[in-house]
Amino acid sequence: IFDLDGTLLDTLEDLAGSVNYALQQYNFPVHPIEAYRFMVGNGVNKLLERALPDEHKNPDMVSIIKQDFIQHYFAHAEELTKPYQGISELVEKLDNEGYQLAIASNKIHAATEALAKRFFPEISFSVVLGQREGVPVKPNPAIVEGIIEITGIQKDEVLYVGDSGIDAATALNAKVDFAGVLWGFRPRNELEAVGARVFVATAEEIYQLIKAG
Repeated sequence: IFDLDGTLLDTLEDLAGSVNYALQQYNFPVHPIEAYRFMVGNGVNKLLERALPDEHKNPDMVSIIKQDFIQHYFAHAEELTKPYQGISELVEKLDNEGYQLAIASNKIHAATEALAKRFFPEISFSVVLGQREGVPVKPNPAIVEGIIEITGIQKDEVLYVGDSGIDAATALNAKVDFAGVLWGFRPRNELEAVGARVFVATAEEIYQLIKAG
């Protein structure tokens, strides 16, 4: 099971661009791209709340700018986004070898599906799930447990791969093995603070870890 943003795809610039666009519509200050490394990961509502000025961090304003963000992001989500080095080859190899592959993201479900189809069109993912109404976001284990239920795989056969402390906590809460990638949005020490102990620096290391059992 792969996280999407910061794990399979480098989506930071497109996300930052769309949030900054939404902020500009209401004359709020914008943020540099790098600042968004620590804003993303907990779903769109939390992303927008973090981006808003302190005096406007409330559900009503989040709801208002969310519409602008979603409209802009769906139009521009693929402009600068790209798979990380070696990722396309990794998922193709795993797919060809018969592994069940899934995506578990806190990104809006429709955008998660669209990006998976756009960047991995040949991959037969067993399940692709993003943020959906009525389902708690990661680190709640609901999304991982939903994937496990759909695929019928046992928990001891699951490897969850992600780039953040949110992902590490999700794996811990779901009671599945976890590997933290070192190319994503968050630093290694954030993952270690949650309990992550296995790290990979390249896509090939993920393959080696899987083959080693």
